[in-house]
Amino acid sequence: MTQMNAPEGVERPLRDTRLDVFRAIALLMIFINHVPGQYLEYITHKNFGFSDSAEAFVLISGMSVALAYGRRFGIGERLATTLRILRRALTLYTAHIMTSLVTFAIFAGGALWFAQPELLSKINLRAVVDNTEQGLVGVVLLGHQFGYNNILSMYAAVFLMLPCYFWLYARGPHLLLAVSGTIWLCAGIWQVAPPNFLDDGYWFLNPLSWQFLFVIGFIGMLKAKNQGIGFNPILAVSAGLYLFISILWVMFSWWSIDISFGLPRVLTGFDKTFLSLTRLLHVLCAAYLLATIPVLSRWAALPLSNPLVAVGRHSLAIFIFGTILAMVGQVMLFVTGKDPIFGTLFVLLGIIAHFAYARFLDWQAAIAANAQHRSSKRTLPVTSNTNSIK
Repeated sequence: MTQMNAPEGVERPLRDTRLDVFRAIALLMIFINHVPGQYLEYITHKNFGFSDSAEAFVLISGMSVALAYGRRFGIGERLATTLRILRRALTLYTAHIMTSLVTFAIFAGGALWFAQPELLSKINLRAVVDNTEQGLVGVVLLGHQFGYNNILSMYAAVFLMLPCYFWLYARGPHLLLAVSGTIWLCAGIWQVAPPNFLDDGYWFLNPLSWQFLFVIGFIGMLKAKNQGIGFNPILAVSAGLYLFISILWVMFSWWSIDISFGLPRVLTGFDKTFLSLTRLLHVLCAAYLLATIPVLSRWAALPLSNPLVAVGRHSLAIFIFGTILAMVGQVMLFVTGKDPIFGTLFVLLGIIAHFAYARFLDWQAAIAANAQHRSSKRTLPVTSNTNSIK
């Protein structure tokens, strides 16, 4: 949660680091899962439930946006806040394009240096190799996405919806929740999503579906700030039971069990593109228990000096760093014959690199803050005590 300015002479409240910690865990799990074929992949929470780190990341992002922008969309600030949101969406889009181009370069470089042309057929690269002009246009216009490079584009699209959602929230949280949920449901039932240009289908992560999880996080955080989230035994037991059933479902591969009852797949399936209800409920149940069980909530309140807090605090930079590192890991695993031991060592070193990079970003931020402080002291007006003589 954010650090607020306090009046002079009043001690400034400490930053609530719980969101940073959970976001850091989600980022590290995303990195691990983006290097498939190594042993650490089997201990991430995607193996113990219906949702994975992507759902956790989007939910936490909605909560973070509530803290960053939720109080600033009042009358007189709407234009400035909207411009900040649009600038953030542009930043996310630019980051997506940059990571996509670097990903292509990493795989192309691996194909050249290691004489492995098969690399250019991985993670949806072949369409751009065979149709370069159309492919580059498709990448820039978000009509073609490489594998493992699809979260930031979805996130940027959700950000473009934010001003409208803020307007709806000002007229009532229930109205925003109803509109967002209706969009999610309609997109899932009628398979409405941004299309791909070079091949059939649509975006892997449909922003019209995933915005609902984002909005739930946004509304939930504002409610928690205003009223808190109380512990309800019935809800807690229900959430725990659902999580337990999902663990059994995944571990024993009960995917062949038909639970559709003739209902749309978005309500009974396990689809990630359209964020089926089963996945949505899974991440919400886990979030509720983490937020309301004191021992879990207190554990996440780590000090500012903790490495996990640093990773979560620099989420965008860390995500870009982790994506690029994971693409290097995929190439190295391929050229070494998909050796799981090598892959595990690479991921372990990559996790250490995440912490080191976060510390480097902290160091840079401290230098910038000190320079700004010195600059502000030099520009303070000097008051003279000398009386003027007429």
